[in-house]
Amino acid sequence: MNNTIPIRHTLMAILACLLWSSSFATVKHALDYQSPLNLAGMRFVLAGLIQIPLCGSLFAPFRLMRREFFTVLLVSFFHTIYLYGTFFIGMKWVRGAEGAIMIGAGPLASALMAHLLTHDDKMQRKTMVSIFFGMAGVVFISLASKPWNPVGLKEFFGLMLLLSGSFVSAIGNVLVSKRKGGLHPVALNSAQMLFGGVVLLLIALPFEGIPHVKLPPVFYGQLLWLSTISAVAFSIWFYLLSRIKVSKLNLWKFLIPLSGAVLSWIFIPGESPTLPSLIGMALIVAGILIGQTERKKLSAV
Repeated sequence: MNNTIPIRHTLMAILACLLWSSSFATVKHALDYQSPLNLAGMRFVLAGLIQIPLCGSLFAPFRLMRREFFTVLLVSFFHTIYLYGTFFIGMKWVRGAEGAIMIGAGPLASALMAHLLTHDDKMQRKTMVSIFFGMAGVVFISLASKPWNPVGLKEFFGLMLLLSGSFVSAIGNVLVSKRKGGLHPVALNSAQMLFGGVVLLLIALPFEGIPHVKLPPVFYGQLLWLSTISAVAFSIWFYLLSRIKVSKLNLWKFLIPLSGAVLSWIFIPGESPTLPSLIGMALIVAGILIGQTERKKLSAV
């Protein structure tokens, strides 16, 4: 994989992160109409269907499921079933901005998982400092939710669900990266989302029942936007993971807590910046920037 990221790849990574950041406010609104797991399942089935025309063949995702079932199963578990099952449940319990900031720990989780699971993407010395700052931000935001009282405990548990999703997704990133372009990125994304969406709907059935369908047009607009985000952003990310090291690529995800929190403060009624959220955001971003500065210095030697 390349040690330097071409400009076009940088722009693609920024676009994917900005798209993801818009999902926090949208999910909070959509959860007013639909239960969490049903919403997640509907989102990813639709996202998988949207991508089929871009796979080169209408049957490409299904052939990929048959030929590479184990790979599709693993990627779907890491990137859709667990990640977004916990994401939608967690976002039901936390404020949109805090959820966005907690997801900002993702690049740190990716650096750690890449260090543990790959031989050519090891952490350097300052990366430990980076992770320390980032985890300090996570702890600060978590304690600020006041987990010692009943209301705060629910929000704290939601934040921990989001954090666990970041680490599980990081493992999925390593898995996709190891294929190094061996699979069509859009076909893989379509296949894993279709599979994961159906599994999420089946899991939801005994707990949430059949999804509500008689809903206002605004909900279906939100669902379409969430599905489009998934289709476009993940296809971009899978493409980049086959060309750029996991830890280096995921540093761009520092944009998600910044943009996601700001959009939540703007579009979700009753949400506004708080001192704990701003301090936590600053610590997470500081940790990521420390890691980014280190890599620049090393590449210049």
